[in-house]
Amino acid sequence: MQILFVLGRVEARQSSGYCAMYDICGARSDGKVLNCPFNIPAVKPDDLLSSKIQSLCPTITGNVCCTETQFDTLRSQVQQAIPFIVGCPACLRNFLNLFCELTCSPDQSLFINVTSTAKIKNNSTVDGIEYYITDDFGAEMYESCKNVKFGSSNSRALDFLGAGAKNFKEWFAFIGQKAGVNLPGSPYGIKFSPLPPVSSGMKPMNVSTYSCSDDTLGCSCGDCPSAGACSSTAGPPTQKRHACSIKIGSLEAKCIDFVLAILYIVLVSLFLGGGLFHRIKGKKKSSTLSEASRDRSSVNPQKADTIHAQMLQNTPQRNWAQLSAVQGFLANFYRKYGIWVARHPTLVLCLSVSAVLLLCVGLVQFKVETRPDRLWVGKGSRAAEEKQFFDTHLAPFYRIEQLIIATVPKSPHDKAPEILTDDNIKLLFDIQTKVDGLRANHSGSMVSLTDICLKPLGEDCATQSVLQYFKMKPGNYDVFGGVDHVKYCFEHFTSTESCLSAFKGPLDPATALGGFSGNSYSEASAFIVTYPVDNAVDNKGNKTEKAVAWEKAFIQLAKDELLPMVKSKGLTLSFSSESSIEEELKRESTADVITIAISYLVMFAYISLALGDAPRLNSFYITSKVLLGLSGVLLVMLSVLGSVGFFSAVGMKSTLIIMEVIPFLVLAVGVDNMCILVHAVKRQEQDLLLERRISNALMEVGPSITLASLAEILAFAVGAYIKMPAVRVFSMFAALAVLLDFILQVTAFVALIVFDFKRAEDKRVDCFPCIKRPQSSDGSEKGVGPKKAGLLTRYMKDVHAPILSHWAVKIVVIVFFFGLAMAGIALSTRIEPGLEQQIVLPQDSYLQGYFNNISTYLRIGPPLYFVVKNYNYSSESRQTNQLCSINKCDSNSLLNEIAKASLTPELSYIAKPAASWLDDFLVWLSPEAFGCCRKFTNGTFCPPDDQPPCCPSDQGSCGLSEVCKDCTTCFRHADLSSDRPSTIQFKEKLPWFLNALPSADCAKGGHGAYSTSVDLQGYESGIIQASSFRTYHTPLNKQADFVNSMRAAQEFSSKVSRSLKMEIYPYSVFYMFFEQYLDIWKTALINLSIAIAAVFAVCFIITCSFWSSAIILLVIAMIIIDLLGVMAIFHIQLNALSVVNLIMSVGIAVEFCVHITHAFSISSGDKNQRMKEALSGMGASVFSGITLTKLVGVIVLGFSRSEVFVVYYFKMYLALVLLGFLHGLVFLPVFLSMFGPAPRHVEGDRQDHRPSVSSLP
Repeated sequence: MQILFVLGRVEARQSSGYCAMYDICGARSDGKVLNCPFNIPAVKPDDLLSSKIQSLCPTITGNVCCTETQFDTLRSQVQQAIPFIVGCPACLRNFLNLFCELTCSPDQSLFINVTSTAKIKNNSTVDGIEYYITDDFGAEMYESCKNVKFGSSNSRALDFLGAGAKNFKEWFAFIGQKAGVNLPGSPYGIKFSPLPPVSSGMKPMNVSTYSCSDDTLGCSCGDCPSAGACSSTAGPPTQKRHACSIKIGSLEAKCIDFVLAILYIVLVSLFLGGGLFHRIKGKKKSSTLSEASRDRSSVNPQKADTIHAQMLQNTPQRNWAQLSAVQGFLANFYRKYGIWVARHPTLVLCLSVSAVLLLCVGLVQFKVETRPDRLWVGKGSRAAEEKQFFDTHLAPFYRIEQLIIATVPKSPHDKAPEILTDDNIKLLFDIQTKVDGLRANHSGSMVSLTDICLKPLGEDCATQSVLQYFKMKPGNYDVFGGVDHVKYCFEHFTSTESCLSAFKGPLDPATALGGFSGNSYSEASAFIVTYPVDNAVDNKGNKTEKAVAWEKAFIQLAKDELLPMVKSKGLTLSFSSESSIEEELKRESTADVITIAISYLVMFAYISLALGDAPRLNSFYITSKVLLGLSGVLLVMLSVLGSVGFFSAVGMKSTLIIMEVIPFLVLAVGVDNMCILVHAVKRQEQDLLLERRISNALMEVGPSITLASLAEILAFAVGAYIKMPAVRVFSMFAALAVLLDFILQVTAFVALIVFDFKRAEDKRVDCFPCIKRPQSSDGSEKGVGPKKAGLLTRYMKDVHAPILSHWAVKIVVIVFFFGLAMAGIALSTRIEPGLEQQIVLPQDSYLQGYFNNISTYLRIGPPLYFVVKNYNYSSESRQTNQLCSINKCDSNSLLNEIAKASLTPELSYIAKPAASWLDDFLVWLSPEAFGCCRKFTNGTFCPPDDQPPCCPSDQGSCGLSEVCKDCTTCFRHADLSSDRPSTIQFKEKLPWFLNALPSADCAKGGHGAYSTSVDLQGYESGIIQASSFRTYHTPLNKQADFVNSMRAAQEFSSKVSRSLKMEIYPYSVFYMFFEQYLDIWKTALINLSIAIAAVFAVCFIITCSFWSSAIILLVIAMIIIDLLGVMAIFHIQLNALSVVNLIMSVGIAVEFCVHITHAFSISSGDKNQRMKEALSGMGASVFSGITLTKLVGVIVLGFSRSEVFVVYYFKMYLALVLLGFLHGLVFLPVFLSMFGPAPRHVEGDRQDHRPSVSSLP
């Protein structure tokens, strides 16, 4: 009668105690059962069914509207959803109540109305219902669940259970959709409505809801930020801390800029005021001195404009008595030494060259270090030690091979078309077929991707590609539904079996697509295909070598075959492998060999011209110094080879920086000494014997050359204390090379000068000394006659020095250069640390496009792991609750703090909450997750019902299994203490969890997702030595992002470690290489300070003049500060290359200062006269021998094909040379003329202390 009542569709009874649906009357073609539309009274269940219903649906008591089969169906369906939300009991209870009331409530007819039926095998089945439910219940249910996280995918549970619903109405609309065949969801449509018709007598379902902040069913702070305990904890800052700034009207300036501007104005005012006061006060005295000076000058004979007359007149004015004891000793030494070298040039040349050649023997052990970790990561590096701990206790981070296939916008301002089309996915299958068929030869064996790829479950590669939604099989494309299936999987990639990858894990669309905003994956404009490849610690089992062999073949395949395939479809392709950067850097190292060689040749050509006399058509082949210049360059190269040979002999590897920079550096430094020595010899009285000229020249410039060289050597040597290997090795090689060059300059080169001057005096042709020119009676060709001073010498004496002597010019120079220094300090604060990879790589490198596309398309950053050392999981320890983030965990636990930090990604650089093996393990153990932790009657592990042996692998669908029908949950609530396992339970079940496969019946299985997250070695003691929790950084597009993200992660870990009193550190694969930038400023400033201080110490020891040494220190510091300002203007970043250049700049800057200061110290007269004399004597040598020599070599580097050469060598060296020239020949002379050290002796004492020519041996 009841059946006839229903089939006849008489008026249904809507009252308490009546059902709207009861029992099962059929099943769909995919096996999903359908209820019967029986409007009958609720049925009293037997005791077993009642207890079962009570265990899942405690709100339902007494009679019910479901059979045991219906309840088992309900249980199996919600079983798939429970692992997603079991960590938040309030959400779980509300979710279960929604379906428990729908399925089994005895008052079902009050809020369920069957709206449509369907015939299946002559039985009427429910095809659609209307479910009346209050908005309050829906809103509170949504609020309790909206923030619940699903651990292993770092995402919200509602992304899988509600398609990312933004409110309860969207969630109900998703739940109520009628599922297609073989798709998860309801077998019939459900329309959720808030109010039934008034005349129907129905009432909306409104059972009690639970808040996620409820004390009894409370959730973690990560799942429920609104909980009282969570809101009381300090959250992350809501806005970035901006640098201090001052606003004046519409102008806003940084505090440091404002302070420096005020300081500059005050200093300039004091300087101008003091200068004016001094000028007024000393006006009368100045007039008197001027008259006396005119009287004296009228007595002195007119100086001839020839070197001969200049030497006769300048020689008595050299104030040798002003030399310090050390300088006097050096001058006396060089005086005697010069005589000896001039008499024994062959012996000196052979001994010095032989000694350095002996060092070159070590070149047989020469090796170049190219491994980035050994170049940039020093011993004791925190990041290196943390990486080593991670690799040995967990697993080395996998190698990454990647393809990016993108659409092309019609115009630069248009949005790129969507990539998700049938043709593009089929193209992706074709590309995958090529990659799968690729074979690389390694030591005679063929290596394929399957041989080296990462396999989480030991079978299939964990390729990150949208093709995983088709199990990587082209045949599944049409069967699964093509593009529509892909879009469906964007919302169900963890909950639907057909969307799971071939390696049985979920594929987050954010890792396989690019160029979309938010979660709008369908708008993606790029496919990102990533092939994770197994890595090994120390190349264990030749894994790394096999991978590198395959990677080279992969890159070649991409260039030769994949690129044309993609371009033919109107798309773009960029690609990279783990070894790509290293391989491209090797190619880069040879790209500019010709440029560097041309630079050396240009310097050599200039040296040859600079060393010779003014060219005359009839004698240039005699007076030129080409052979001498060439010999000098060879000596420079020999010193470099000797340095490299020595360190190679002791087992130290060279670097590409050394090969590219040090020859140029030593040549630049060595050329200075060559020019100064030759010019000093040419300045001597030509009537003297050659040995006397050599002796006088060495006595004159030897102390300053020694001072400059020792200062440079010490400046480089201090770099040996830098932790960064590349910089340390460079400093050591450079220091020895400069030392050897100095030794060769004062030995072999002086001997070569002797030979060359003898050749010239003997009228032998340069470069062909065997050819002798016949004697001529033309006196102009004699090598011993008076010679006219050079153009530069006359300019320095007659133009440059007088201009700088004017008081107005002095004021302008001082004000300008100190303003320049202040501006340099202000600008230096804008220099960013880092080294953009695009700059280092060749301009034609395929990686240029790849890095550009990474920043354009990638929507997820590098993986970030928080590693916990020595986690104590015993019952006596609180550390479990201090780490986890499910219910009853501490509000300030590690995972809750990570979740809070992810709310402000612009500050923390953390993109999402962490995937937690601990949370998932505790949920997996929970009695509510009844499909997860199960055991057979013999106590062994029982897998979920949809896995073998419960469900044979060859069986299409799984129901209740005879094999596993007696399996029970591992624990009841009574077996656990506050929902936490005991020490023994934890120890016993953790391996079960890590070996459990995830599936639809239990998505919390840890195998694959967490296989390498826990170190089980020695865990039986109650201590887990290492475990990790994975999240992701936000997309990192600039070097500053990488540096700041690392700094933020370390600061976060330090704060949490202190709070929890546990050892926690962050780890990401790039940290080891970017650690140097965390304190690159500190490294640079400390080493610059030490280098400048070393220069000061050497100068002070040799000159015994604190004030002279302080002036040299000041000028060098100003050059470096201005160079930092130039770096900021040209956006040159602070990194190992620029730090090397800055340290090198200290050594080169010495050249611009020491010689002028030394010449000033040995000159006589007042400060203005001494300044003029110093410029007249040494100005030309500094300009031609130091400035122009470096300038011609640097300019050639500007034509380099490598951007790294243009930025870090051409721009920085050019700035250094120009700044050195301006400070050395403009600022320094003016400063000396105003504030230079006073003479030690009175005028009358001068002649008594000067060593006379007759005293020479």
